[in-house]
Amino acid sequence: MMGIMVKATAELLLVQALEMRKRLFGPEHPAVATSLNNLAELYKSQGKYEKAEPLLVQALTILENSLGPEHPNTITARQNYTDFLKKKK
Repeated sequence: MMGIMVKATAELLLVQALEMRKRLFGPEHPAVATSLNNLAELYKSQGKYEKAEPLLVQALTILENSLGPEHPNTITARQNYTDFLKKKK
């Protein structure tokens, strides 16, 4: 029971952080991509792959557009998405 409450609290806090970053920095800022990735990681850990995948794609798109395809953060996001696709199969 406690584990469920912790995960629900984690999800709530990650969603709040995402919304705050969108308001503060705008929806296409790299900080928003970080929050999207963090929320996706939580969903992955819960087996909620259908919720995680669009967040990973959105984070990668933001980073490619704002930082470029060769930036280290973009490369990490791309690798996270590639790893996700491998594990999802």
